[in-house]
Amino acid sequence: MHRVSSVGNNANSNRPRKEKRLRYVLSDTDDTKHCAGINCLAVLKSSFSDGCNYLFTGSRDGTLKRWALDDDAATCSATFESHVDWVNDTVIAGDNTLVSCSSDTTLKTWNCLSDGTCTSTLRQHSDYVTCLAAAEKNTNVVASGGLGGEVFVWDIEAAVTPLSKSSDVLEDNCSNGINGSANSLSISSLRTISSSNSIAAQTAQCHGYVPICAKGHKESVYALAINDSGSLLVSGGTEKVVRVWDPRTGLKTMKLRGHTDNIRALLMDSTGRYCLSGSSDSMIRLWDLGQQRCVHSYAVHMDSVWALASTPTFSHVYSGGRDLSLYLTDLTTRESLLLCTKEHPILQLALHGDSIWVATTDSSVHRWPAEGKNPQKVFQRGGSFLAGNLSFSRARVSLEGSTPAPVYKEPIFTIPGTPAIVHYEILNNRRHVLTKDTAGSVKLWEITKGVVIEDYGQVLFDEKKEQLFEMVSIPAWFTVDTRLGSLSVHLDTPQCFSAEMYSADLNITGKPEDDKYMHLVLTCLCQVNLARETLKGLLAHWMTKRRQRLGSQASVNGDVLSGKDITTKSLTHSRIEVDVNAENDSMVYPSFEFSSVSPPSIITEGSQGGPWRKKITELDGTEDEKDFPGWVLDCVLSNKLPPRENTKCSFYLYPCEGSAVQILTQGKLSAPRILRIHKVVNYVVEKLDKPSDNANTDGTFSPGLGGRLQHLAVGDGSFRSGLKPWQKPRPSVEILCNNQVLSPDMSLATVRAYVWKKPEDLVLNYRVIQGR
Repeated sequence: MHRVSSVGNNANSNRPRKEKRLRYVLSDTDDTKHCAGINCLAVLKSSFSDGCNYLFTGSRDGTLKRWALDDDAATCSATFESHVDWVNDTVIAGDNTLVSCSSDTTLKTWNCLSDGTCTSTLRQHSDYVTCLAAAEKNTNVVASGGLGGEVFVWDIEAAVTPLSKSSDVLEDNCSNGINGSANSLSISSLRTISSSNSIAAQTAQCHGYVPICAKGHKESVYALAINDSGSLLVSGGTEKVVRVWDPRTGLKTMKLRGHTDNIRALLMDSTGRYCLSGSSDSMIRLWDLGQQRCVHSYAVHMDSVWALASTPTFSHVYSGGRDLSLYLTDLTTRESLLLCTKEHPILQLALHGDSIWVATTDSSVHRWPAEGKNPQKVFQRGGSFLAGNLSFSRARVSLEGSTPAPVYKEPIFTIPGTPAIVHYEILNNRRHVLTKDTAGSVKLWEITKGVVIEDYGQVLFDEKKEQLFEMVSIPAWFTVDTRLGSLSVHLDTPQCFSAEMYSADLNITGKPEDDKYMHLVLTCLCQVNLARETLKGLLAHWMTKRRQRLGSQASVNGDVLSGKDITTKSLTHSRIEVDVNAENDSMVYPSFEFSSVSPPSIITEGSQGGPWRKKITELDGTEDEKDFPGWVLDCVLSNKLPPRENTKCSFYLYPCEGSAVQILTQGKLSAPRILRIHKVVNYVVEKLDKPSDNANTDGTFSPGLGGRLQHLAVGDGSFRSGLKPWQKPRPSVEILCNNQVLSPDMSLATVRAYVWKKPEDLVLNYRVIQGR
């Protein structure tokens, strides 16, 4: 299982501190659909007779969505985006507070009826937070459990209400938040963050609240339930036992044994007397907490039970799980009925009047008939069976061929999602990624623009990958994952700055110049750093808003600053070396432009606090510079790149064996890896025209030749002899490697990777051919 890497104090470590990464999540649809499985559901019923009911869904794509419900429709009215990993569970506390938990180890609170603004981030867990439970009547009590074996009981009102600050220092530390969408500090101190105006995390001293810890689990917790008054809490997990707690003190009251595998779902009745549990042993058990024993067991499912929902009177239970089936069982008579079968495992259920919402590993949500107010009406249709009390009894029924037929064939209503990406291949040009989703559709993405440039439909993935193969060699400057159901592109420094291309190869148009010929030369000169222009494109909206904000502040103070002055005054430079080509490059061509229709979301972490997530178009310029990694700011604000690995390629240049052509140099040459072979041809032609420069007495690459080859690497060399590019005669020289004639468009890196194929320095040969 994927784990979140731990964040610790490395002050005493001898190893260099790893720089924080930036990643961005791409989408090719609007913001009204989930693109990964739905892990959790919550229904908010209107307290007004003519009010609107809402459904909240939490997804593996890291977001929650609010759906306004009508009789036969559901409209997405808000997206709640702040978690940086799967949303695993959500509950409604009180009248309008939504609480969610995630694999990013945090809990977050939201105003149910807001536009999607996170009001606080609570960080206490050391591992994935898997489950939540809320007390119906004691509206402030919420319990959380996770893979670290921890169970915490929160007073939500106290947790999100900031305390008064005791000093000016605390005031400075606490004034930098953004709509509360932040994480707090290390797990050893208090991890509560309340809403403010920036993403920067608050220090532990800003808030003194600590939740109640229910200590006792030695292994992962997967399920929680609490009674209406908040006086009893039950938990279950991989220890195969149901633990019962007093949530007011965190003390254990009892431990119930009976399941033989992981407990994945729990329910309590309103009084707290009875408890239902569903387990990976395929069994559902009914516990009498007063008697501290199991009073009934129900063998209904053929596989793990992952979801339970009961009628208001706790007389019937709806259950679903890994066997793709939704059952209704009478807890008293043991009569059971198969309501429907799905194409995907069922993860959670939410009863809503006479219907039930079903969440699965698919990105769509379905609403099925349930007769929640009078479930006996469903049994009148017939087709029920008597649930056994041993797990093998259900399997035996199936083997006998008496599998029940589902009562319902089609759902009442479906909220469609987008198919999740499940397979990908980064192409050799290091800008395109080929993907395949759960619907079998194959698409080609341009990751430096964040858009799909070709939708091939349902074709064979491997065949399309072979068709798109290009013999080019460009360093790997990013990594990709599809954990959130979409493409997440990861950038780590300094590796991400290793890839460069000529602007002409990227079809980048330079700024118009009076001298069109000089403009052509400048365009050819540009070496584009792919990561730098990607970062500038991602943060273009933020930089615009930031300049406007800083400009207005300067006007208020009576200062008049240019955009460049603002950038210079607002950033402290450190540890970064200047790329000599950076300033000229940025003046010749624009940064990569990302889609504004389906803008990507960035996920990153600053020098304070935990990771955060926001759409690039929602960055409003109020984010503090401490909210971003320093290397990102150095790049986008100052056009500076960190020290990089050697971007040069060493090679030898000799005449072909048996050729009468003179030897140009005995030493090793060095040039940028992206140097094209036709530049080497130009170099050879020029040297043959000037035999006096041929000798190199020490057998090394002289500075004079180095400068000339470097010059040819970025231009075509023709303007140095006074010829216009269209007047230059065709070269009469061929370059070979391993006796193979090289294409003029090949780069040195490509030749080394696909023709030379040896760890030693590249050896090129040249020969004169007949021609003009």
